[in-house]
Amino acid sequence: MASLMPLSPYLSPTVLLLVSCDLGFVRADRPPSPVNVTVTHLRANSATVSWDVPEGNIVIGYSISQQRQNGPGQRVIREVNTTTRACALWGLAEDSDYTVQVRSIGLRGESPPGPRVHFRTLKGSDRLPSNSSSPGDITVEGLDGERPLQTGEVVIIVVVLLMWAAVIGLFCRQYDIIKDNDSNNNPKEKGKGPEQSPQGRPVGTRQDGAAKVTCMAWSPNNAKFAVCTVDRVVLLYDEHGERRDKFSTKPADMKYGRKSYMVKGMAFSPDSTKIAIGQTDNIIYVYKIGEDWGDKKVICNKFIQTSAVICLQWPAEYIIVFGLAEGKVRLANTKTNKSSTIYGTDSYVVSLTTNCSGKGILSGHADGTIVRYFFDDEGSGESQGKLVNHSCPPYALAWATNSIVAAGCDRRIVAYGKEGHVLQTFDYSRDPQEREFTTAAASPGGQSVVLGSYDRLRVFNWSPRRSIWEEAKPKEIASLYTITALAWKRDGSRLCAGTLCGGVELFDCCLRRSIYKNKFELTYVGPSQVIVKNLSSGTRVVLKSHYGYEVEEVKILGKERYLVAHTSDTLLLGDLNTNRLSEVAWQGSGGNEKYFFENENVCMIFNAGELTLVEYGSNDTLGSVRTEFMNPHLISVRINERRQRGMEDNKKLAYLVDIKTIAIVDLIGGYNIGTISHESRVDWLELNETGHKLLFRDRKLRLHLYDIESCSKTMILNFCSYVQWVPGSDVLVAQNRNSLCVWYNIEAPERVTMSSIRGDVVGLERGEGKTEVMVTEGVTTVAYTLDEGLIEFGTAIDDGNYTRATAFLETLEMTPETEAMWKTLSKLALEARQLHIAERCFSALGHVAKARFLRETIKIADQVSQEYAKGTDFYRVRARLAMLDKNYKLAEMIFLEQNAVEEAMDMYRELHRWDECIAVAEAKGHPSLEKLRRGYYQWLMDTQQEERAGELQESQGDGLAAISLYLKAGLPAKAARLVLTQEELLANTELVEHITAALIKGELYERAGDLFEKIQNPQRALECYCKGNAFMKAVELARLAFPVEVVRLEEAWGDHLVQQKQLDAAINHYIEARCSIKAIEAALGARQWKKAIYILDLQDRNTASKYYPRVAQHYASLQEYEIAEELYTKGDRTKDAIDMYTQAGRWEQAHKLAMKCMRPEDVSVLYITQAQEMEKQGKYREAERLYVTVEEPDLAITMFKKHKLYDDMIRLVGKHHPDLLSDTHLHLGKELEAEGRLQEAEYHYLEAQEWKATVNMYRSSGLWEEAYRVAKAHGGANAHKHVAYLWAKSLGGEAAVRLLNKLGLLEAAIDHAANNCSFEFAFELSRLALTHKTPEIHLRYAMYLEDEGKFEEAEGEFIRAGKPKEAVLMFVHNQDWEAAQRVAEAHDPDSVAEVLVGQARVALEEKDFQKAEALLLRAQRPGLALNYYKEAGLWSDALRICKDYMPGQLEALQEEYEREATKKGARGVEGLVEQARQWEQAGEYSRAVDCYLKVRDSGNSSLAEKCWMKAAELSIKFLLPQRSLEVVRAVGPQLVGIGKHSAAAELYLNLDLVKEAIDAFIEGEEWNKAKRVAKELDPRYEDYVDEHYKEFLKNQGKVESLVGVDVIAALDLYVEQGQWDKCIETATKQNYKILHKYVALYATHLIREGSSTQALALYVQHGAPANPQNFNIYKRIFTDMVSSPGTNSAEAYHSWADLRDVLFNLCENLVKSSEANSPAHEEFETMLLIAHYYATRSAAQSIKQLETVAARLSVSLLRHTQLLPADKAFYEAGISAKAVGWEDMAFIFLNRFLDLTDAIEEGTLDALDHSDFQDTDIPFEVPLPAKQHVPEAQREEVRDWVLTVSMDQRLEQVLPRDERGAYEASLVAASTGVRALPCLITGYPILRNKIEFKRPGKAANKDNWNKFLMAIKTTHSPACQDVLKFISQWCGGLPSTSFSFQ
Repeated sequence: MASLMPLSPYLSPTVLLLVSCDLGFVRADRPPSPVNVTVTHLRANSATVSWDVPEGNIVIGYSISQQRQNGPGQRVIREVNTTTRACALWGLAEDSDYTVQVRSIGLRGESPPGPRVHFRTLKGSDRLPSNSSSPGDITVEGLDGERPLQTGEVVIIVVVLLMWAAVIGLFCRQYDIIKDNDSNNNPKEKGKGPEQSPQGRPVGTRQDGAAKVTCMAWSPNNAKFAVCTVDRVVLLYDEHGERRDKFSTKPADMKYGRKSYMVKGMAFSPDSTKIAIGQTDNIIYVYKIGEDWGDKKVICNKFIQTSAVICLQWPAEYIIVFGLAEGKVRLANTKTNKSSTIYGTDSYVVSLTTNCSGKGILSGHADGTIVRYFFDDEGSGESQGKLVNHSCPPYALAWATNSIVAAGCDRRIVAYGKEGHVLQTFDYSRDPQEREFTTAAASPGGQSVVLGSYDRLRVFNWSPRRSIWEEAKPKEIASLYTITALAWKRDGSRLCAGTLCGGVELFDCCLRRSIYKNKFELTYVGPSQVIVKNLSSGTRVVLKSHYGYEVEEVKILGKERYLVAHTSDTLLLGDLNTNRLSEVAWQGSGGNEKYFFENENVCMIFNAGELTLVEYGSNDTLGSVRTEFMNPHLISVRINERRQRGMEDNKKLAYLVDIKTIAIVDLIGGYNIGTISHESRVDWLELNETGHKLLFRDRKLRLHLYDIESCSKTMILNFCSYVQWVPGSDVLVAQNRNSLCVWYNIEAPERVTMSSIRGDVVGLERGEGKTEVMVTEGVTTVAYTLDEGLIEFGTAIDDGNYTRATAFLETLEMTPETEAMWKTLSKLALEARQLHIAERCFSALGHVAKARFLRETIKIADQVSQEYAKGTDFYRVRARLAMLDKNYKLAEMIFLEQNAVEEAMDMYRELHRWDECIAVAEAKGHPSLEKLRRGYYQWLMDTQQEERAGELQESQGDGLAAISLYLKAGLPAKAARLVLTQEELLANTELVEHITAALIKGELYERAGDLFEKIQNPQRALECYCKGNAFMKAVELARLAFPVEVVRLEEAWGDHLVQQKQLDAAINHYIEARCSIKAIEAALGARQWKKAIYILDLQDRNTASKYYPRVAQHYASLQEYEIAEELYTKGDRTKDAIDMYTQAGRWEQAHKLAMKCMRPEDVSVLYITQAQEMEKQGKYREAERLYVTVEEPDLAITMFKKHKLYDDMIRLVGKHHPDLLSDTHLHLGKELEAEGRLQEAEYHYLEAQEWKATVNMYRSSGLWEEAYRVAKAHGGANAHKHVAYLWAKSLGGEAAVRLLNKLGLLEAAIDHAANNCSFEFAFELSRLALTHKTPEIHLRYAMYLEDEGKFEEAEGEFIRAGKPKEAVLMFVHNQDWEAAQRVAEAHDPDSVAEVLVGQARVALEEKDFQKAEALLLRAQRPGLALNYYKEAGLWSDALRICKDYMPGQLEALQEEYEREATKKGARGVEGLVEQARQWEQAGEYSRAVDCYLKVRDSGNSSLAEKCWMKAAELSIKFLLPQRSLEVVRAVGPQLVGIGKHSAAAELYLNLDLVKEAIDAFIEGEEWNKAKRVAKELDPRYEDYVDEHYKEFLKNQGKVESLVGVDVIAALDLYVEQGQWDKCIETATKQNYKILHKYVALYATHLIREGSSTQALALYVQHGAPANPQNFNIYKRIFTDMVSSPGTNSAEAYHSWADLRDVLFNLCENLVKSSEANSPAHEEFETMLLIAHYYATRSAAQSIKQLETVAARLSVSLLRHTQLLPADKAFYEAGISAKAVGWEDMAFIFLNRFLDLTDAIEEGTLDALDHSDFQDTDIPFEVPLPAKQHVPEAQREEVRDWVLTVSMDQRLEQVLPRDERGAYEASLVAASTGVRALPCLITGYPILRNKIEFKRPGKAANKDNWNKFLMAIKTTHSPACQDVLKFISQWCGGLPSTSFSFQ
């Protein structure tokens, strides 16, 4: 395996592996140098060089170096792929000397240079004679040979030749050729083949000469691979690279020879059956190669062009795209055999490629231009035309998914974006190993691109994450030479490269492979493409994401037929059998989808309650519905299963919405076409194949048929156990008990064919011309054959073959089914106008008249067909068919369209439809109209149709004649109707009397009454109404004329209804007539029980009591016992209620009721007696309920025990005596055991949790298996093993072994026996079965004997067990050293040392250290001796032993001794100090320091300090600086740790460790010293000390001290601690900015806490600065204030005044700030005005005479509801208006308030009606309040008042208007648009008597101003005086204080 790119760490989704196994090449030496180099054809500016090549050498080109003597640099001419031996040198300077050298180019490189040749060009005036050519001269064929070529002509020719050579040379430097593989198959020639190389698998054999592979192509079906060689032969290979066929191409004209052209382009057709060949002789041939190998190759199309075809693609059916040498890109249509130009350029086309979908093309041109063209841009919106100018001819051009890759001879690869901008550039121009790029190919998925050059393939993969191309490791193959062609297999699995002269290399491309269930091979050829191969059949399916998403996982489901794969955003589905694939958008849902594949056309996917349908082959979801029912039998999908005439697509879905509702959906339109609501649960449903009928079955096994078009449901079968549509038809098969039911014509569901069967239907089989129903009858399956002819009829009808259907029906006898089929065929034949078939159908059905009529129609049609066009289109034929269908209006229309008026009239006359006939005559103005009318009237009279004649006279306006005719016809009702409609006829008294007499005679009393009432005769009318039982009219008349008669009439009406059995209707009339008894009887008779109860409840007790029991009996029958009990009680029939409960078995209710009316003891006796009776009858449960009801459960328990009904007994005990339940079970178990009923006893034992008793019971009975079962099930983990052991022990010997082996417990049993000291049984089992266990048993036996003190016997057993060491340890344990020594020496010499060690331990315990040391040394354990001495604290002895026997550990032991001394506290420390002093005295200062440092504070900190200081002192005096620094750094922290901060700091300062000294002082809180050290020694640390000091003060909470250091930090600390008062107090002492920063913070805190009032007070105290960051705070305070409850009162004045003053202060500050006149300033000015209104209103509310002022202010505030809660504002305005008597305004405002409250509850203002507020300045668009601002109780009061007032018609529900004609409180006049100033006192507009203030825009109404001043003077109200003071401040002073009442 070889890889062009290694897998990246994160597994790049576009990794491409090219795996290959190549053939090597035949090595060749470098070619020899050319010989015989000569220069001829010398001219002034040109010359010709010629040479020879030694024979036997392969030369494919040449290289000429040309050097001008004494001139500029060298010029090199290089040409390959040529066999010429001469070259023209152009552009030479005249009369100049030149030197040339020639090299040969071979397969292995260039030859050494040939000999230098010198020549000199001629002067400009020199000319060679025209006939001076030599045999070696180069000539051009086709030119006039009589004159020499002029210089310009030769230049043009040579330029053209060089251009061709450049095209060929730049496209590929060398040739490969594919030759036959026949030699590979010949054993004799195997040794001659090329050598093997591990690079790529060759498809063909390399040649030793120039034989380039010019082009290659893969077929779209991936089955064929075509290669065209330089010899113009097309070789065909299969997908495995085996050659299967070949054919030769042909030239456009044979006269030029077979070698006169080259094949430059080749492509397969989309169906893979044709190949298009583009040739340089200006032609394209299309060869039909067939589907099979060896099919005859024929040319089916050819397209002649005007220049050479250079490249070619076949992107779509019938469309071939190709590029020409003249620069055009053209299209050839294989269907029309014509070609056309898509676009043209002036530059040679060098390359052509398509995008992945084949809908767009790219062409590359010799001038570097790249042009794009789309057949369909697929919605991308990308541009067409010239896209980019590449730096060189883009011979290598590929169109990938996300970009375009181009490369050429400049050795640079450029990736362009979709609109031509450069994405990336890969520059290899400086790489000496790289040469020009000749070809490129993009993978089918467009995510990888491969470019070919010399000996190398470069691979680039697109990284979606980084959106760039990533280069993989190039594929380098030595001696491959130039890659001349690349072709990528359509499924992405193979890449082929055409090479120079060895063959075509076949590379395997895959990311990975896997085997799925050993049946399928999954090959991931790209991140978004997977090939799925069936290993058994070899078939393959290419699964590909069209969006380029990475395929994550592939599963094969649904009987291994269907593919399912996920990407990040899509779902891939496929059918392996039909190769239909789909990709739909799909968001990941954690893999919770469930797939159903029952339908072959569609996949059903369930996920999270949603059903999604995906049709195989479609990339869009077919539909999606919500359903919780995932059973495929509850979902039916039909997808074009049987094509219908006139219906292209038919896709239907039926599914369950809920358990009783079916929905039917048209999947094409996506709409619901039917919903079926059923009364019971549906358990199966299925549509027929055409989707017009739906079958479904419910839980009651009823089969229903639903017609979707008519929306009709029919129940067609009961007890349906099987149902199925017959495939391919609408025939239905079902089973009903023992009957097989078949509906051959489902359009007539009532006609069913039934036959008896004796089994169950299991399936349907249709094939080979018959349909069979498979029925299982016992163990056999019987086939019942259906009538295939009847089924065939349905198929013929669906196919529209009516002739075939007729022929079939002719063979059948006439049965109901056949008759239905004839009718269906007749209808369809008429619709299709197949009249002969329709006639035959009517004849068969016996419809003679229709058949005769059709025969005449057919004659007319045949006549017309002979003379004119199609007969059935003739108007008479169409009209007659309409008449046959009884659609006479259509027939009339057809006649009239042809102006055949007479025929239309004749049609109606024949049918005696005179009205229509006359209507036609009238419409067309027929001259015989009057005659027709007379004739019609006469005909009516002749035929005694007086009624119709009367109607005719009536329509003509002759009322009297019409009445006469009606009376003559005995139709007085019609006469009366006519009289009632015409007043003039009513005046004719005689006529009216005549009519009424006729009506009474005909007993038409109601109509007579109507007539009498009309002529003002109420008495006669009432009589007639009563006689005619028209009581409704009678009662209505009586109410007006005879009120006294109403009651009597109501009773009579009720009696009449009772006679008519309309009892329910009679009830109300009896009630109206006050006939209660009759009403009750009617209600009972009508079973209107609730009405009856209602009426009875209104009656007296005596009357109602006899009816209550009847009603109670009804409710008792409905089991509504509570209602029945109540009714029985009302009827004094309590005993009946008790009996009712007793009969219903509801003993508790009966007992409860009985307790109310009986003594408890009587109830108990009654129930116990009844229970005993029940017991005798065997009704134990009923008896139990009675016993329990009277609280005697023990009697019930005794009863059950007596009858041995132990289960019921246990149940009662558990319910009533749960504490005795276990004992009861145990007792019953013992009883049952004694009776021998062991199984039942087991149950009770186990229920009592006495499984051991169960086991013992079975053991005592010898039932070991049962005992084992119980123990295993209930006895825990080891109980069954114990039972098995006992069982085996009871058997003994071989039987025991067999049993234990069977149970798998042999080894466990042996262990158990040994553990339980049954050693004999254990030895027996091990001897018989497990001999390897014997030593283990001996060991256990020995241990047992040891425990028993039998040491000698134990010794023997230990030795038998092979454990002598255990015996030694036993004796050691018992200190029997002699025996231990003996056993050890005899059986385990290694244990001798342990015996000695044991003795030594004993000696140590006895403090005999000398003996112990001797023993340990004998045992060669000096280390143990050393340890023992250490443990005893005998360090001197330990050191001695260590020195003598373990000198290597002496130093470590000494260190350990020092540590131990330290641990011992004072004693140890003193030892360390003493040792340190000794080191110091000895001059070992380093060791002394170490020793001092080891001293730790063990309660004597003074000593430790001295030692540490001593260590530091010694280190500073005597040790190196580095060491002293380390010591001080070690000592300093320890001193700090014991609180000696100053000492530590001094030490640090001795070594100039300033920071450490400062830190020590800081640690000791010696801040002054720290500051002094920082200041004097290193001022850089002064800030450091200050910061720590601040942190210290913060942490200690010493804010007062912190204030003097950092006031901001102190304030922040106050904020953190919540000490807001201190914070504000401190901030007050600072500047204004700091103060208001913390005021804002405090205000924000208060607002969050819901204390906006306190926040307001804060700004009242400190002022309101114009800081924009504070604006939201001010707005929030304002909002909270205006929204707060309880502010509409005089007491709220100070709150409003504070808000007003703060806003005034803010506005004044805003005027002076940069925010002046800003939107925020204007908004706050508005808020100030509102606050002023509120404050003034509160002030006015305290004074009675200012009530109207307060009311007006409330009304004025409504114009600001965009800033106020609208519901609160309207409520306050309405209440204020109501208080002063303005009821009109109050009603409107409060009504608006109620609308707003409803809108708040609904969450929207959309329903508000603004009509009341049109032409006012009250805004419509206001914010919807988030909550109700008025309590519910007050809202209800308002609602009641509004409802009451709305009934008052005197109220004008309009707002009052002023002299402007506008609403009086509106500032703007709607008619003029003029805006008035608002009054400062009321807010109302000032229209006259204006008082102006100094501040512009501020004014007041004089009357209101005077009124306000008067109120202040009379009441001395402080609030009003404060308002006046504020107005003075706000408005720049007050006007004159005088006032007037004028």
